[in-house]
Amino acid sequence: MRLHPVLHQLAMSGMRLGLDRTRDLLAALGDPHLAVPVVHVAGTNGKGSVVRMIGATLRAQGLRVGEMTSPHLQHINERLHIDGAPISDARLDALLHRVADARGRWAAAHAPDLPADQILTYFELITVAGFVLFAEEGVDVAVIEVGLGGRLDATNVVAPVATAITSIGIDHVEQLGPDVGSIAAEKAGIIKPRVPVVVGPLPAQAARVIRTIAHDREAPLLAPEVDYRVSQGRDGAISVGVNAGPGWPAASYGDLRLGLDGDHQLANAGVAVALGQVLPAGLRPSPSAVSQGLAEVRHAGRMEWLAPDLLVDCAHNPDGAARLAAAIRALPEDRRPRSLLFGASEDKDARGIVVTLAPLVERIYVTHCAHPRSARAGDLAARLVGIGVPLLPAGPVEDALPVARARGPVLVAGSIFLVGAVRDLVTG
Repeated sequence: MRLHPVLHQLAMSGMRLGLDRTRDLLAALGDPHLAVPVVHVAGTNGKGSVVRMIGATLRAQGLRVGEMTSPHLQHINERLHIDGAPISDARLDALLHRVADARGRWAAAHAPDLPADQILTYFELITVAGFVLFAEEGVDVAVIEVGLGGRLDATNVVAPVATAITSIGIDHVEQLGPDVGSIAAEKAGIIKPRVPVVVGPLPAQAARVIRTIAHDREAPLLAPEVDYRVSQGRDGAISVGVNAGPGWPAASYGDLRLGLDGDHQLANAGVAVALGQVLPAGLRPSPSAVSQGLAEVRHAGRMEWLAPDLLVDCAHNPDGAARLAAAIRALPEDRRPRSLLFGASEDKDARGIVVTLAPLVERIYVTHCAHPRSARAGDLAARLVGIGVPLLPAGPVEDALPVARARGPVLVAGSIFLVGAVRDLVTG
C-alpha cells in the first residue's frame, strides 16, 4: 500500500470527525465541492460497490463521471477515478501539492500556531483534493463514498442531488455508537432536505431511525420491497422495479447481469438502480445504460479471484462476514476455499468475523500486514482461541500466504489492508 509523500505527515494524525476544517479549506479554494452535481453514498457495507455500480451506469449513459472511494487497496490513486480509471501519479502529485500549499496558506492566516497534523487529517486532505479534481475536470456528476459514518464525515460538505444508505451493521462503535440505532442516526446525517434517499435492506431499528430523519427533512425515501423491488430468475438475471415519486417516473429494468459476484450484490444493485432513477432527468441513466453499466462494473477486492486457488474479499466486520459466508456457500463445492488467511485491524471485532467464516474452512491461518493498524498475528490468534477449527499464527502475510496456499484453495478476509497487501504480493 503506497503512501504519497504529501500525505506522509498526516498518515498517523488520527481520526477527527467534523466538517469545519474541510469547509474552511474548500472555501479558500473557491468551494469546488459545489461545482458539480453529487451523489452521496453511505453504509456499513456495500457503499463502495454501489458507487462503482452507479458510476458505471452513468458512464454508459455517456456522462463524464468522477468517483471518490476509500480506503484504497494498493495505491492511493484508486480513491479518485475519472471515467472509470484512477488518476495518474503525475496528476495526483500535482493535485496534492496544490491542495497542501493552499492548506499551508490558510493555516498560516487562521491558525499559525497549530502543527500541520492538527490543521487537516489525511482523509480530509484527499477529500478536498477529490473535489478540486472533479471541478477542474468538469465532470457531469461525482459519486462520493462516505469515509466513516456520515453526519461528521469530511465528505458531508456536499449539496447532493441524491443520497443512499446501503446497509447498517455494527462497526466503528467508538465513533458511531454501540447499536444499530445510533449508527443509523450517524449515517442518516447525509440526508438533506427534500433530496431523495435510497436505502438498502436495514434492521428494523435502523430503518425506523432513518425513516424518521428522512420524514423530518422532507426527503423522499425509497426502501426495498416498498418503493423498489429486486428479483432474480433461475438463469441468474435480475430485475428491478422502481415506483414513481416526486420528480421521477416509475421504471422497470429486466434481464440485468452483474459484473460483481455474490448474492449480496443483488441488494447493492437494487440500491444503485433506484438511485439512478431518482436523479434529475439530465443525469438519469437509460435502461440500456443500466444494463451495460451493471454488466461491466468491477470493484477490486470484492469476491475477487486473484488465482484459481486464491479468493480475496474486504469483509472486515461481522455483517460483511455474513454476506461473504453466504456467497461462499453458493459456490460449487470444488471452488470453495479450504483455508482462511485472516488478519484484522486492532479495533475490529475479529472474533465476530471469524465465528461466521470458520465453519466454511478446514483451518485458519492468522496473519498481519505492514499497515500500522494491523493487529499482530500472535495477539490476534490469542483473541480467537476456541474458535472451533485449527488455528495457526502464521506471521507476516509475506510468509503466511505461501504456507496457506500449499494446503489448497485459500480465502483471504478480515481487513481491507490485508487484501491490499495480498494483491501487492500476487499482482504487483
